[in-house]
Amino acid sequence: MASLNHYSQPLLSLLFGRYKQHQKECSLYQLYYYPLNASMAPHFVLEELKVDFELITVDRKNNAQKSSDYLALNPAGRIPTLIDDGFAIFESPAICIHLAEAHPYSNLIPQVGDKNRTLFFQWMMYLTNTVQAELMVYFYPQKHTTDVNAVESIIEAQESRITDMFKLLDHEIKNKDFLIGNSISTCDYFLFMLAVWADEFKHPPLAFSNLSRYLRKLAKREAIINVCKKENLSLIDYQ
Repeated sequence: MASLNHYSQPLLSLLFGRYKQHQKECSLYQLYYYPLNASMAPHFVLEELKVDFELITVDRKNNAQKSSDYLALNPAGRIPTLIDDGFAIFESPAICIHLAEAHPYSNLIPQVGDKNRTLFFQWMMYLTNTVQAELMVYFYPQKHTTDVNAVESIIEAQESRITDMFKLLDHEIKNKDFLIGNSISTCDYFLFMLAVWADEFKHPPLAFSNLSRYLRKLAKREAIINVCKKENLSLIDYQ
């Protein structure tokens, strides 16, 4: 075997970089999750990356996300949290972006300098700051009023607002297989999660022609199939 002294500095740097990347790929992630919660998108991404990870269930039924142990990891007291080599990250989109950036070979986020990177952040912000935020009002209307008689009206109004958002997304993906560019990104996995949450709407995402085609194709991906099995979600409507 040749001595390290025989290698040039650029080659040593390249070899060391590959070694560090290999270490990263072999490290164990821990995802604190609850089935069909906001942890679903990071779960999709971890499966897509084919990295080693551990799922740790946070018992929402017993409000475990508000326990002192969990709050020490995630002071927001919400699900999910990702532990990466002792480093705790919360907020679902932040976790998805972190994972994509940590594994650039995956192309789950466009590279710096690619114009699609701007579109990636545009749509990720739209999905999380607009669609997901409005879905939270839909699912938890009682947190947005002091008038119990207004709850049903909030639900009805929110469903209409969110349906319009899916209409916009349906138009965006016309003649496209992915939301951004020509390959899957974390945005696609995030959108799939949100579509699942809205599947009981009067006009659900699957009722839109372009979204239906798009979601049914995504549902054939190994990562989505594996996660849905683990989280006990039937994909029969997507077949």
